[in-house]
Amino acid sequence: MRFSLAALSLLALYSLSNCTTSSKEESSHTGKLTAEASAKPVADSSKTPAPEPVASTRSGVSTGDSTLDSLTYAPTGAILPGKRIFAYYGNPHSKKMGILGKYEKEEMLQRLDKEIANWQKADPATPIQPALHLVAISAQGAPGKDGGYRLRMSDKTIKKVIKWGNEHKAIVFLDIQRGHAPLGGEMEYLTKYLKLPFVHLGIDPEFSMVTGHKPGTKIGSYDAADVNQAVQFLSKIVKENNLPPKVLVVHRFTQGMIKNYKNIKLDPNVQIVMDMDGWGPPVLKKDSYHDYIQKEPVQYTGFKLFYDNDFRKPGSRIMTPEEVLALTPKPMYIQYQ
Repeated sequence: MRFSLAALSLLALYSLSNCTTSSKEESSHTGKLTAEASAKPVADSSKTPAPEPVASTRSGVSTGDSTLDSLTYAPTGAILPGKRIFAYYGNPHSKKMGILGKYEKEEMLQRLDKEIANWQKADPATPIQPALHLVAISAQGAPGKDGGYRLRMSDKTIKKVIKWGNEHKAIVFLDIQRGHAPLGGEMEYLTKYLKLPFVHLGIDPEFSMVTGHKPGTKIGSYDAADVNQAVQFLSKIVKENNLPPKVLVVHRFTQGMIKNYKNIKLDPNVQIVMDMDGWGPPVLKKDSYHDYIQKEPVQYTGFKLFYDNDFRKPGSRIMTPEEVLALTPKPMYIQYQ
């Protein structure tokens, strides 16, 4: 899909500007789209050891796209818990949506490496896997031609970020803000990219508008059945293409964003990360992590930090790596927006 100026302005106005807050009250939202979410804590990841991924040449997997098939970065084995994933989030079409698009490619990657060094120093025992987390399908305030209230990024845009990952030996997450569009169809749109061994998936309940409201006017939700649908979708891709386990990041920052979490089913081909995705002062972020991640464990846990929004309230600041790593359980997925 080609971008029109109108589409890009929507992207900037909604998904790009205001991200979710870690507040426990929906009233804290102002109706502007965000591009993130939170997650729940997982059971002690140390109980499920997995081999660390190593780079190797690709073989045997065809995406049906010659450009994608020419990429050579091919980690093998499960990433978690052998490595901590460290991701830069956003969209290259917007400076407001996150750090991924705020700077030109080279400077962004230099900042990524510098930040990773800070985290590696804070926990030398756990290797770090670099990652780029692209909002590949962005919720919108207008319905569009099919009434989906979402904008799919073009093949050109998605390939651009995937190529960055290939060059930098960084895994890539493609994130879905489905709006009113069925989740299955949006995942199908990303199928050929997910056949690459270093490409993974994120789903954002905040913009899953099961109530029929416009994205950004209410906080959306996913049921365990929706998460299971994504797990089964990824597991099928893994089995059919003989790939290493995929990582599924599910964002969360309120109680209602994930329903019936106890019914989420684990699959050996998919590693589920529940990512605490809200912004705010450290005390609020830690409370949200405790209430929606630690108290409702699924598998692995994640934590999101905001270069801008974590400073929005008086006295607020961004948490240090040491503070985040003091959480229980220690997050194995770290995301900066």
